[in-house]
Amino acid sequence: MNSDSQFGGNEDRSDTSPILIVPYMWIGDFVRNHTVVRVLKERWPNRPVDLLTTSLCAPLVDYMPGVRAGLVWDLPRSRLAVGRQLGLARLLRERNYGTALVLPRTWKAAIAPALAGIPERVGFVGEFRFGLLNRWRWGEKKLPRFIDKNAALAQPDGAPLPPEWPVPQLRVPADEIARWRQANGLSAGAAVALAPGSVGVSKRWTYYPEAARLLVERGLEVWVVGGPAEKGLAQEIVAAGGPGVRDLTGNDLRNGVLAMAAAGVAISNDSGLMHIAAALDTPTMGIFGPTSPYLWAPLNGLAATVVQTKSVLACQPCQSTICKMNDHRCMRDIAASEVVEIARDVLARTQGRANV
Repeated sequence: MNSDSQFGGNEDRSDTSPILIVPYMWIGDFVRNHTVVRVLKERWPNRPVDLLTTSLCAPLVDYMPGVRAGLVWDLPRSRLAVGRQLGLARLLRERNYGTALVLPRTWKAAIAPALAGIPERVGFVGEFRFGLLNRWRWGEKKLPRFIDKNAALAQPDGAPLPPEWPVPQLRVPADEIARWRQANGLSAGAAVALAPGSVGVSKRWTYYPEAARLLVERGLEVWVVGGPAEKGLAQEIVAAGGPGVRDLTGNDLRNGVLAMAAAGVAISNDSGLMHIAAALDTPTMGIFGPTSPYLWAPLNGLAATVVQTKSVLACQPCQSTICKMNDHRCMRDIAASEVVEIARDVLARTQGRANV
Protein backbone atom coordinates (compact mmCIF):
# COMPACT_ATOMS: atom_id res chain seq x y z
CA MET A 1 0.00 0.00 0.00
CA ASN A 2 1.25 3.45 -0.91
CA SER A 3 1.71 5.31 2.36
CA ASP A 4 0.55 8.54 0.67
CA SER A 5 -2.60 7.01 -0.76
CA GLN A 6 -4.97 7.11 2.18
CA PHE A 7 -5.61 9.61 4.93
CA GLY A 8 -2.87 11.99 3.93
CA GLY A 9 -3.25 12.11 0.16
CA ASN A 10 -5.04 10.78 -2.90
CA GLU A 11 -7.10 7.69 -2.12
CA ASP A 12 -6.39 4.38 -3.79
CA ARG A 13 -9.79 2.83 -4.52
CA SER A 14 -8.21 -0.52 -5.41
CA ASP A 15 -6.77 -0.97 -1.92
CA THR A 16 -8.18 -3.98 -0.06
CA SER A 17 -6.00 -3.86 3.06
CA PRO A 18 -8.00 -4.20 6.30
CA ILE A 19 -8.62 -1.30 8.68
CA LEU A 20 -8.52 -1.54 12.46
CA ILE A 21 -10.53 0.79 14.69
CA VAL A 22 -9.21 1.21 18.24
CA PRO A 23 -12.32 2.64 19.92
CA TYR A 24 -13.46 3.99 23.23
CA MET A 25 -14.70 1.03 25.27
CA TRP A 26 -17.63 2.48 27.20
CA ILE A 27 -20.79 0.75 25.95
CA GLY A 28 -22.51 3.86 24.58
CA ASP A 29 -19.33 5.09 22.92
CA PHE A 30 -18.77 1.65 21.45
CA VAL A 31 -22.18 1.79 19.79
CA ARG A 32 -21.29 5.20 18.38
CA ASN A 33 -18.24 3.57 16.78
CA HIS A 34 -20.54 2.09 14.18
CA THR A 35 -20.87 5.53 12.63
CA VAL A 36 -17.09 5.44 12.10
CA VAL A 37 -17.44 2.00 10.50
CA ARG A 38 -20.12 3.27 8.13
CA VAL A 39 -18.04 6.30 7.09
CA LEU A 40 -15.09 4.03 6.33
CA LYS A 41 -17.22 1.57 4.35
CA GLU A 42 -18.61 4.42 2.27
CA ARG A 43 -15.06 5.50 1.44
CA TRP A 44 -13.64 2.03 0.87
CA PRO A 45 -16.31 -0.63 0.26
CA ASN A 46 -13.61 -3.25 -0.43
CA ARG A 47 -11.56 -2.72 2.71
CA PRO A 48 -12.56 -4.96 5.65
CA VAL A 49 -13.07 -3.14 8.95
CA ASP A 50 -12.33 -4.75 12.33
CA LEU A 51 -12.97 -3.41 15.81
CA LEU A 52 -10.77 -3.90 18.84
CA THR A 53 -13.11 -4.73 21.70
CA THR A 54 -13.26 -5.74 25.33
CA SER A 55 -15.02 -8.92 26.35
CA LEU A 56 -17.83 -6.75 27.75
CA CYS A 57 -18.57 -5.01 24.45
CA ALA A 58 -17.83 -8.00 22.19
CA PRO A 59 -21.50 -9.05 21.76
CA LEU A 60 -22.26 -5.70 20.10
CA VAL A 61 -19.93 -6.51 17.20
CA ASP A 62 -22.10 -9.48 16.18
CA TYR A 63 -24.95 -7.11 15.37
CA MET A 64 -22.99 -4.37 13.55
CA PRO A 65 -23.38 -4.47 9.76
CA GLY A 66 -20.13 -3.93 7.88
CA VAL A 67 -17.80 -5.12 10.64
CA ARG A 68 -15.69 -8.11 9.61
CA ALA A 69 -14.56 -9.11 13.09
CA GLY A 70 -14.16 -8.01 16.67
CA LEU A 71 -10.74 -8.59 18.25
CA VAL A 72 -11.39 -9.31 21.92
CA TRP A 73 -8.44 -8.15 23.98
CA ASP A 74 -8.88 -6.84 27.52
CA LEU A 75 -6.28 -4.32 28.66
CA PRO A 76 -6.27 -2.97 32.24
CA ARG A 77 -7.20 0.68 32.61
CA SER A 78 -4.87 1.50 35.48
CA ARG A 79 -1.52 0.13 34.29
CA LEU A 80 0.53 -0.38 31.15
CA ALA A 81 0.49 -4.23 31.11
CA VAL A 82 3.50 -4.60 28.80
CA GLY A 83 2.93 -8.30 28.23
CA ARG A 84 -0.66 -7.74 27.15
CA GLN A 85 0.39 -4.92 24.82
CA LEU A 86 3.04 -7.14 23.20
CA GLY A 87 0.54 -9.95 22.77
CA LEU A 88 -1.95 -7.61 21.14
CA ALA A 89 0.76 -6.26 18.84
CA ARG A 90 1.55 -9.81 17.66
CA LEU A 91 -2.12 -10.42 16.92
CA LEU A 92 -2.41 -7.18 14.95
CA ARG A 93 0.74 -7.94 12.97
CA GLU A 94 -0.67 -11.32 11.93
CA ARG A 95 -3.77 -9.66 10.48
CA ASN A 96 -1.83 -7.32 8.15
CA TYR A 97 -3.74 -4.11 8.77
CA GLY A 98 -3.02 -1.26 6.41
CA THR A 99 -4.55 1.44 8.61
CA ALA A 100 -5.40 1.86 12.27
CA LEU A 101 -7.74 4.59 13.54
CA VAL A 102 -6.88 5.27 17.17
CA LEU A 103 -9.90 7.11 18.55
CA PRO A 104 -8.86 7.59 22.22
CA ARG A 105 -6.28 10.31 22.87
CA THR A 106 -4.31 8.16 25.33
CA TRP A 107 -0.80 7.00 24.52
CA LYS A 108 -1.63 3.49 25.75
CA ALA A 109 -4.23 3.11 22.99
CA ALA A 110 -1.57 3.73 20.34
CA ILE A 111 1.14 1.37 21.63
CA ALA A 112 0.05 -1.94 20.11
CA PRO A 113 -0.71 -0.55 16.60
CA ALA A 114 2.76 1.04 16.59
CA LEU A 115 4.50 -2.13 17.80
CA ALA A 116 2.59 -4.10 15.16
CA GLY A 117 4.05 -1.86 12.45
CA ILE A 118 0.69 -0.89 10.96
CA PRO A 119 1.71 1.45 8.11
CA GLU A 120 -0.87 4.18 8.78
CA ARG A 121 -1.79 5.05 12.34
CA VAL A 122 -4.30 7.91 12.47
CA GLY A 123 -5.28 9.90 15.55
CA PHE A 124 -5.49 13.31 17.14
CA VAL A 125 -2.49 14.90 18.77
CA GLY A 126 -2.46 14.11 22.47
CA GLU A 127 -0.56 12.57 25.39
CA PHE A 128 2.90 12.69 23.82
CA ARG A 129 2.14 10.07 21.16
CA PHE A 130 4.84 11.27 18.78
CA GLY A 131 6.35 8.19 17.17
CA LEU A 132 3.33 6.04 17.99
CA LEU A 133 1.07 7.71 15.42
CA ASN A 134 2.22 8.83 11.98
CA ARG A 135 -0.93 10.48 10.56
CA TRP A 136 -1.57 13.34 12.91
CA ARG A 137 -4.85 15.20 13.08
CA TRP A 138 -5.28 18.61 14.65
CA GLY A 139 -8.24 20.72 15.74
CA GLU A 140 -10.01 18.19 17.94
CA LYS A 141 -11.07 20.83 20.47
CA LYS A 142 -12.89 22.76 17.75
CA LEU A 143 -15.19 19.84 16.99
CA PRO A 144 -18.47 20.25 18.88
CA ARG A 145 -19.48 16.68 19.74
CA PHE A 146 -17.88 13.40 20.69
CA ILE A 147 -19.15 11.75 17.50
CA ASP A 148 -17.68 14.57 15.40
CA LYS A 149 -14.26 13.95 16.91
CA ASN A 150 -14.39 10.22 16.21
CA ALA A 151 -15.99 10.16 12.77
CA ALA A 152 -13.77 12.98 11.51
CA LEU A 153 -10.82 10.59 11.77
CA ALA A 154 -12.49 8.38 9.15
CA GLN A 155 -12.65 11.25 6.67
CA PRO A 156 -9.83 12.62 4.52
CA ASP A 157 -7.60 15.01 6.42
CA GLY A 158 -9.12 18.49 6.38
CA ALA A 159 -12.50 17.42 5.00
CA PRO A 160 -15.46 19.46 6.32
CA LEU A 161 -17.94 17.75 8.59
CA PRO A 162 -21.04 16.51 6.75
CA PRO A 163 -24.47 17.93 7.63
CA GLU A 164 -25.34 14.53 9.12
CA TRP A 165 -23.33 11.44 9.98
CA PRO A 166 -24.63 7.96 9.17
CA VAL A 167 -26.34 6.68 12.29
CA PRO A 168 -25.18 3.61 14.24
CA GLN A 169 -27.00 0.40 13.40
CA LEU A 170 -27.50 -2.79 15.37
CA ARG A 171 -29.41 -5.56 13.59
CA VAL A 172 -30.75 -8.56 15.51
CA PRO A 173 -32.44 -11.38 13.54
CA ALA A 174 -36.10 -11.85 14.41
CA ASP A 175 -35.65 -15.56 15.08
CA GLU A 176 -32.96 -14.81 17.66
CA ILE A 177 -35.35 -12.46 19.46
CA ALA A 178 -38.08 -15.11 19.39
CA ARG A 179 -35.74 -17.74 20.88
CA TRP A 180 -34.68 -15.30 23.58
CA ARG A 181 -38.29 -14.56 24.52
CA GLN A 182 -39.06 -18.27 24.74
CA ALA A 183 -35.95 -19.04 26.80
CA ASN A 184 -36.91 -16.36 29.32
CA GLY A 185 -40.59 -17.26 29.44
CA LEU A 186 -41.69 -13.89 28.05
CA SER A 187 -44.87 -13.18 26.14
CA ALA A 188 -44.93 -11.90 22.57
CA GLY A 189 -46.60 -8.65 23.64
CA ALA A 190 -45.07 -5.18 23.66
CA ALA A 191 -43.14 -4.67 26.89
CA VAL A 192 -41.59 -1.55 28.36
CA ALA A 193 -37.86 -1.93 29.04
CA LEU A 194 -36.44 0.16 31.88
CA ALA A 195 -32.71 0.92 32.02
CA PRO A 196 -32.18 2.51 35.46
CA GLY A 197 -28.38 2.42 35.51
CA SER A 198 -25.70 4.80 34.26
CA VAL A 199 -22.09 5.74 34.82
CA GLY A 200 -22.42 8.47 37.44
CA VAL A 201 -25.25 8.66 39.95
CA SER A 202 -26.27 12.16 38.86
CA LYS A 203 -27.56 10.75 35.55
CA ARG A 204 -29.90 8.30 37.31
CA TRP A 205 -33.58 9.13 37.45
CA THR A 206 -34.78 7.76 40.79
CA TYR A 207 -38.49 7.20 40.10
CA TYR A 208 -38.24 3.96 38.13
CA PRO A 209 -40.01 1.94 40.90
CA GLU A 210 -43.03 4.25 40.81
CA ALA A 211 -43.02 4.29 37.00
CA ALA A 212 -42.97 0.47 36.94
CA ARG A 213 -45.98 0.35 39.27
CA LEU A 214 -47.94 2.77 37.09
CA LEU A 215 -47.07 0.90 33.90
CA VAL A 216 -48.17 -2.42 35.38
CA GLU A 217 -51.41 -0.85 36.59
CA ARG A 218 -52.08 0.11 32.98
CA GLY A 219 -51.68 -3.50 31.89
CA LEU A 220 -48.15 -3.30 30.49
CA GLU A 221 -45.37 -5.82 30.95
CA VAL A 222 -42.17 -4.27 32.34
CA TRP A 223 -38.58 -5.51 32.04
CA VAL A 224 -35.64 -4.14 34.01
CA VAL A 225 -32.48 -4.25 31.91
CA GLY A 226 -28.89 -3.67 33.01
CA GLY A 227 -25.69 -5.19 34.27
CA PRO A 228 -24.84 -6.73 37.63
CA ALA A 229 -24.39 -3.26 39.13
CA GLU A 230 -28.11 -2.64 38.56
CA LYS A 231 -29.27 -5.76 40.42
CA GLY A 232 -30.15 -3.79 43.56
CA LEU A 233 -32.11 -1.21 41.55
CA ALA A 234 -33.91 -4.02 39.73
CA GLN A 235 -34.98 -5.58 43.01
CA GLU A 236 -36.45 -2.26 44.16
CA ILE A 237 -38.35 -1.89 40.89
CA VAL A 238 -39.68 -5.47 41.03
CA ALA A 239 -40.81 -4.94 44.62
CA ALA A 240 -42.74 -1.82 43.62
CA GLY A 241 -44.24 -3.19 40.42
CA GLY A 242 -45.04 -6.74 41.50
CA PRO A 243 -45.40 -9.82 39.27
CA GLY A 244 -45.76 -7.72 36.12
CA VAL A 245 -42.08 -6.72 36.34
CA ARG A 246 -39.23 -8.99 35.28
CA ASP A 247 -35.63 -8.57 36.40
CA LEU A 248 -33.50 -9.18 33.29
CA THR A 249 -30.26 -7.73 34.62
CA GLY A 250 -27.14 -9.87 34.35
CA ASN A 251 -23.51 -10.21 33.30
CA ASP A 252 -23.98 -10.76 29.56
CA LEU A 253 -24.48 -7.63 27.47
CA ARG A 254 -26.02 -9.79 24.74
CA ASN A 255 -29.00 -10.31 27.02
CA GLY A 256 -29.40 -6.52 27.26
CA VAL A 257 -29.19 -6.15 23.48
CA LEU A 258 -31.89 -8.78 22.95
CA ALA A 259 -34.12 -7.26 25.61
CA MET A 260 -33.90 -3.84 23.99
CA ALA A 261 -34.49 -5.35 20.55
CA ALA A 262 -37.62 -7.14 21.79
CA ALA A 263 -39.10 -4.24 23.76
CA GLY A 264 -41.95 -2.09 22.47
CA VAL A 265 -40.41 1.00 24.06
CA ALA A 266 -37.29 1.62 26.13
CA ILE A 267 -36.99 4.17 28.95
CA SER A 268 -33.39 4.91 29.83
CA ASN A 269 -31.08 7.32 31.55
CA ASP A 270 -28.22 8.77 29.52
CA SER A 271 -26.41 5.43 29.33
CA GLY A 272 -25.03 2.76 27.04
CA LEU A 273 -28.37 0.95 26.91
CA MET A 274 -30.02 4.10 25.58
CA HIS A 275 -27.61 4.05 22.63
CA ILE A 276 -28.17 0.32 22.12
CA ALA A 277 -31.95 0.70 22.06
CA ALA A 278 -31.83 3.62 19.64
CA ALA A 279 -29.42 1.83 17.29
CA LEU A 280 -31.84 -1.13 17.26
CA ASP A 281 -34.66 1.20 16.11
CA THR A 282 -36.57 0.49 19.31
CA PRO A 283 -38.62 3.58 20.26
CA THR A 284 -36.43 5.06 22.98
CA MET A 285 -37.11 7.64 25.66
CA GLY A 286 -33.98 9.28 27.07
CA ILE A 287 -34.14 10.97 30.47
CA PHE A 288 -31.61 13.80 30.70
CA GLY A 289 -30.61 15.97 33.64
CA PRO A 290 -26.95 16.89 34.13
CA THR A 291 -25.91 16.06 30.54
CA SER A 292 -26.81 17.74 27.27
CA PRO A 293 -29.03 15.84 24.80
CA TYR A 294 -27.32 17.75 21.97
CA LEU A 295 -23.93 16.38 22.95
CA TRP A 296 -24.85 12.92 24.19
CA ALA A 297 -28.18 11.76 22.78
CA PRO A 298 -27.97 9.04 20.11
CA LEU A 299 -27.59 10.16 16.51
CA ASN A 300 -30.48 7.82 15.70
CA GLY A 301 -32.91 10.15 17.39
CA LEU A 302 -35.17 9.46 20.34
CA ALA A 303 -38.90 8.85 20.46
CA ALA A 304 -38.93 11.32 23.35
CA THR A 305 -36.31 13.40 25.13
CA VAL A 306 -37.46 13.83 28.73
CA VAL A 307 -36.04 16.78 30.65
CA GLN A 308 -37.10 18.83 33.66
CA THR A 309 -39.22 21.75 32.45
CA LYS A 310 -40.63 23.24 35.66
CA SER A 311 -37.89 25.82 35.88
CA VAL A 312 -34.62 26.79 34.25
CA LEU A 313 -31.65 25.62 36.28
CA ALA A 314 -28.51 27.70 35.85
CA CYS A 315 -26.34 24.69 36.65
CA GLN A 316 -27.51 22.66 33.62
CA PRO A 317 -25.81 20.96 31.96
CA CYS A 318 -23.11 20.44 34.57
CA GLN A 319 -21.76 17.14 33.13
CA SER A 320 -20.92 16.16 36.71
CA THR A 321 -21.21 12.58 37.93
CA ILE A 322 -22.45 13.76 41.37
CA CYS A 323 -24.91 16.61 41.96
CA LYS A 324 -23.16 19.39 43.87
CA MET A 325 -26.05 21.85 44.02
CA ASN A 326 -29.85 22.11 43.72
CA ASP A 327 -30.40 18.67 45.33
CA HIS A 328 -30.58 16.87 41.97
CA ARG A 329 -33.61 18.92 40.88
CA CYS A 330 -32.83 18.40 37.19
CA MET A 331 -33.89 14.77 37.64
CA ARG A 332 -36.03 14.94 40.79
CA ASP A 333 -38.58 17.26 39.17
CA ILE A 334 -39.35 14.77 36.37
CA ALA A 335 -42.46 12.99 37.64
CA ALA A 336 -43.08 9.27 37.15
CA SER A 337 -46.59 9.99 35.88
CA GLU A 338 -45.16 12.26 33.18
CA VAL A 339 -42.76 9.58 31.94
CA VAL A 340 -45.46 6.91 31.96
CA GLU A 341 -47.88 9.02 29.92
CA ILE A 342 -45.16 9.73 27.35
CA ALA A 343 -44.39 6.00 27.17
CA ARG A 344 -48.06 5.21 26.52
CA ASP A 345 -48.18 7.82 23.77
CA VAL A 346 -45.03 6.40 22.18
CA LEU A 347 -46.47 2.88 22.22
CA ALA A 348 -49.73 4.09 20.72
CA ARG A 349 -47.93 5.96 17.93
CA THR A 350 -45.41 3.30 17.05
CA GLN A 351 -47.49 0.17 17.43
CA GLY A 352 -51.00 1.41 16.80
CA ARG A 353 -52.05 0.53 20.33
CA ALA A 354 -54.80 3.09 20.71
CA ASN A 355 -56.18 1.17 23.66
CA VAL A 356 -52.97 1.42 25.71
